[in-house]
Amino acid sequence: MNKNKKIKKGFTLIEILVVIGIIAVLSAVVLVAINPARQFKLARDSQRVANITAILNAVGQNTAEHKGVFDCTVVLPSTSKTISTVTGGVDIASCLVPTYISSLPFDPSKAGAKFTSITDYDTGYSIFQDADGRIKVTAEGEINTDISMSR
Repeated sequence: MNKNKKIKKGFTLIEILVVIGIIAVLSAVVLVAINPARQFKLARDSQRVANITAILNAVGQNTAEHKGVFDCTVVLPSTSKTISTVTGGVDIASCLVPTYISSLPFDPSKAGAKFTSITDYDTGYSIFQDADGRIKVTAEGEINTDISMSR
């Protein structure tokens, strides 16, 4: 027998790391496949956050351009009201579109939410100005039930 030959037993570190990596990728795919409804809800909530940020940025630009005062023919309410042309809503589109934002974003899954023109829209989001003068835009989420931002 040849004494110089070594008998290889076990796995190398590289082989073990490759197997662990493959298992991690497969488990991530399985988790997404098992609960796609939650992933879609998270995606819609992320869209809502982006939308209310865009609305708040447009309001902020209007305010900054008019020396700290929101310049609009509509007075912002002190209680939460929907941003829409529907009766009882706050119609601020004429103050923001197209100067500060190209069109008002709307809730991705709320029934009736739309933006057709500045005279026909319902964002599904709410806005109000608190006693300290801070403007707050809110949305009703699917996973995070209260989504809001203020400036």
